[in-house]
Parts: sequence; structure tokens; C-alpha cells
Amino acid sequence: MYLIDSNIIIYSYSEEFQYLREIISGDNVYTSEISKVEVLGYHKIKHNEDIYFRDIFDFLPTLLPDQNIFDRAIKIRKAFNLKLGDSIIAATAMEYDLSIYTRNLSDFERVEGLNCINPVINN
Repeated sequence: MYLIDSNIIIYSYSEEFQYLREIISGDNVYTSEISKVEVLGYHKIKHNEDIYFRDIFDFLPTLLPDQNIFDRAIKIRKAFNLKLGDSIIAATAMEYDLSIYTRNLSDFERVEGLNCINPVINN
């Protein structure tokens, strides 16, 4: 079971990384409401990108942060100096016992007990 980080969703839009779409559409794959805000809230998003990303968020089950996730995010942010969004995403993954698909291994791998996978193939 996996939580898809914002950057994997963004990369999947590119034809170069279209293979990520198969991962996103797989079984037992979730996203966080935080990723939805990060992706759709980008101020330079283009119309076609917005449509594509909205389709993804309509398809993927979205996990909403609750008080347990916020409490865990506070601990993660303090202990590992992660950005707010990353702290909440990491806490969400841990609360639901999910691995994270992310290209941003350098931040997430610091969090003890969090399993991170980079599905991006570097050419």
C-alpha cells in the first residue's frame, strides 16, 4: 500500500514520465489532501495540467489529515526539520502504515520508520 507524493503526480503529466501513470492507477494507492493542495494550488498551473491533475485526484482515494496525523506531523517536523507539507504527508503515511512513492528521498528518508521508494527512472 502506497501514498503518492505530490512530485510523482506532477512528473506523471510529462510524456517522459508517463510510466508513472501505471503506478498511480495501481491498487492500494492513495494520496494526501496535502498533495492535492500542493499540486492544484500551484499558481502557474496551466489549464490542461489542471484538468489532468483533477482527474488524478478524482480517481485516487484521498486521505484527510486528522488530529492524530497533525500530532505526528508536529513530532516529525521537530525531529527531522521537514517542511510543513512533507511533515503532514510523512505523518499520513505512517498513520496508515503506507510506503511513500516520492522522488524526494533526501527529506523523507530521514524520518525513522518511513519506507520511501523512488519510482522515477533516471535516463
